[in-house]
Amino acid sequence: MKLSADQIVQYQRDGFLVLEDFVDGASCDRLRARAEELVQEFDPQGVVSIFSTHEQNRTTDAYFLESGSEIRFFFEEHAFHPDGSLKQNKEQSINKIGHALHDLDPVFNQFSRARKIRELTASLGIEDPLLLQSMYIFKQPNIGGEVTCHQDGTFLYTEPVQIAGLWFALEKATLTNGCLWVLPGGHRLGLKSRWVRTDEGGMRFEVIDPEPFSEEQLVPLEVMKGTLIVLHGLLPHKSLANRSPKSRHAYTLHIIGGNSVYPASNWLQRLPATPLRGFD
Repeated sequence: MKLSADQIVQYQRDGFLVLEDFVDGASCDRLRARAEELVQEFDPQGVVSIFSTHEQNRTTDAYFLESGSEIRFFFEEHAFHPDGSLKQNKEQSINKIGHALHDLDPVFNQFSRARKIRELTASLGIEDPLLLQSMYIFKQPNIGGEVTCHQDGTFLYTEPVQIAGLWFALEKATLTNGCLWVLPGGHRLGLKSRWVRTDEGGMRFEVIDPEPFSEEQLVPLEVMKGTLIVLHGLLPHKSLANRSPKSRHAYTLHIIGGNSVYPASNWLQRLPATPLRGFD
């Protein structure tokens, strides 16, 4: 799928695009079914990694930091009792799966390297595109965690900035179950901070511009199943907690320009045996 001239102008102006019916229902269901299989096969014994955007300034566990070349599972922050036991079954407790689904799982690989995604990426002007990171996000009923306002470039920085996030709605996303919120035109504000590795092996935020985002100007994107939201790497966006009885499944894919420099200080790193790949 090639973007029209008007869509490209809109993307450059607003920093995002909403493309309805980009994915057919059967493909959405195929990804959901595969994610459910992966969770069923996952043995959480001895592996408890909780994903929370409120704690990214703390030292992050190795299970997370070494997941760039793996398929790993991260729990919701509110999935556990005080004694460490799960409040409900693991299928209802996982926050997300990441971060190399697009390379290591055949179902997600086939989806991520579809011709229409390759054509879309070319329309965005990303040169020599590489598929960097993928995540299956569950946004579980009742306990789905908030994702605070951020820019993808903070965590997946390139020089020059050449990154796009593709957010596929596998279910209807509403105000009730935690849809995305975006700041139109906010990508033109520049990068606010970087999340970088420390010499001690942890992570820290490196502040570039301390002026906070104007979150009162964020607008919600309520979308139907099958919609693709394209996000510029510098666009501020967030999602609220899901306290509704309905989940909000989504699949995300981040693509960078192969001609850009991807620093070793970024949190997500690939092992030499699993280099980044394009749409081959």
